[in-house]
Amino acid sequence: MFNSTFLKLHKIPILFALLSVTFYVSFAYDLVRTDYPKLLLLYSALFFLFYKLVQITKWNFKFSLVLALLFRLVFLFAIPNLSQDFYRFIWDGRMILEGMNPYLYTPESLINVGKLPVAQAQELYHGMGILNGSHYTNYPPIKQLIFAIAALFSNESIWGSAIVFRIFIIAADFGTLYYGKKLLETFKMPVHNIFWYILNPFIIIELTGSLHFEGIMIFLFVFSLYLLNTGKWKWAGVVFGLSISVKLIPLMLLPLFYQWFQKQEKGILKLLGFYCIVGVTTLLLFAPFISPEFITNYSKTVALWFGQFEFNASFYYIARAIGYAITGYNEIATIGKFIPVIVLIVLLMITFFRSNKTLPHLISAMLLITTFYYFTSTTIHPWYLATLLALSIFTNYKFPLVWSFMIVLSYFAYSHKDYSENLWVVGLEYLVVYSMFVWEVLIKKFNSQKPLVSSQNT
Repeated sequence: MFNSTFLKLHKIPILFALLSVTFYVSFAYDLVRTDYPKLLLLYSALFFLFYKLVQITKWNFKFSLVLALLFRLVFLFAIPNLSQDFYRFIWDGRMILEGMNPYLYTPESLINVGKLPVAQAQELYHGMGILNGSHYTNYPPIKQLIFAIAALFSNESIWGSAIVFRIFIIAADFGTLYYGKKLLETFKMPVHNIFWYILNPFIIIELTGSLHFEGIMIFLFVFSLYLLNTGKWKWAGVVFGLSISVKLIPLMLLPLFYQWFQKQEKGILKLLGFYCIVGVTTLLLFAPFISPEFITNYSKTVALWFGQFEFNASFYYIARAIGYAITGYNEIATIGKFIPVIVLIVLLMITFFRSNKTLPHLISAMLLITTFYYFTSTTIHPWYLATLLALSIFTNYKFPLVWSFMIVLSYFAYSHKDYSENLWVVGLEYLVVYSMFVWEVLIKKFNSQKPLVSSQNT
C-alpha cells in the first residue's frame, strides 16, 4: 500500500497521520489532566486532523483502517492520565481472583481495618481515590469477567493489567467497525460514516486511552442490531443481554423494540421471547454474585447517580439553581427522583407515538431518548457520549459529533484541586450542543416538511 506512487498521491493525509501520531504520543505519555491548556490544544489539534482525515480519505477504507489501529497502538503501554477508574477495575478483578465477591466490600472498609486482600492494595486504593474507594462497585458482570482475566494474566502489575484491558477495548472497537460497516451497507448509507466513530480522538482517548468499557458495550450492542437485522432475533437477544452486562444503558432502550417486532408475523410473541432471552441472559451473568447484600449494595450505588453525584450537567443545573433560590438548599435528592420518571414518560411517547418500524428509525429513536436522558442527567462524564456517537453514525444527526469535541471543556474542572466546575465553561459547552441539536432535530426537520410554493402562486 505504501509504494512510491501511493506516497506521492497521499502526501497530505500521511502528513496529517504523522502529526496525529505525534500529538497522540504527547497526549498518552506527556500530559497530566491538571494541565488544561495543553489538554485543550492537543485535543483541538487532534480533532481538526481527524475531521480532515475522514474528509480526505473517506474512499480509502484500508488506509483509514490502518490509521485506526496505529492511533490506538500509541496508547498500548500508557497508564491512563485522564481517569482513575481503571485502578478500581484492577481491584475488583483481583478480588474475584482471591475468591471474594467485589460487590460486597468497599476498598475503604477493608483498608481501614488493615486488610490488604489483593496485591498492591494500598497503591490501587490511593490511585482510585477516596470517592471511588468509599463506594461499592457498580460494574456489571461482563466487565468483572474482563477485570478477572486481567488479574489472571497480571496479578502484580498495574501496568500489565492496563495492557490487558486495552487489548479487549481495541478488539471491541474493530468489532464495532466490522458490524457497523455491514449495517451501513444494508442501510445504503456511506460506509465511511463508521470512521466518524472509529477515528474520532474522543473515542481513541476516552476508550483506548482512559480504559472505559463503553466500547465493549457498543460492540455487543451493534452486533445485536446486526443479528436482529439478519432475522436472528434469538441470538440478538443473547448478545443484547451481554451488552447490558457491560453497561446498563441499553436496558433503557428495550421498550423501543415494540414497533419493530410488531410489524412481523407473530410479532408480539417474538417481542416477548426477545425480552425473556435478554432478561435470562442478564440474570444468568449476574447470578454468581447475587445475594441480599449484593442487591442492597448495587441499588445504593446506582442511586448515587441520581441523588448525590453531579458533574457537567445541563438541565439539572438549571433545576438546581431554581431549587437553591426557593429553598436555599441543594435539592438534588428531590430532583433526582423526578429524572427517571420524566425519562420514562418521554421513552413511552417515543415508543408508541413515533414510527420505529425500520431499523434505521429504531436506531434514530434510540439516539433521541439516550440524548434526552443525558440532557436531564445530574452527571455526564465525557466517556458517556460514546453511545450517542455510535448511534449517530447510522443516522443523519451530527450533534453527537459536535458534542464529542465540546465535551473536552468539562475537563476544565480537573485543573482545580477541588474539581470545581466553572459554570460559564459548562454553559458554553451546552450552548453549542443545544444549538446544533435544535437546528438538526427541530428547525431543519420543520423546514424539510414545509410544502414547496411554486413561482406561479407567488
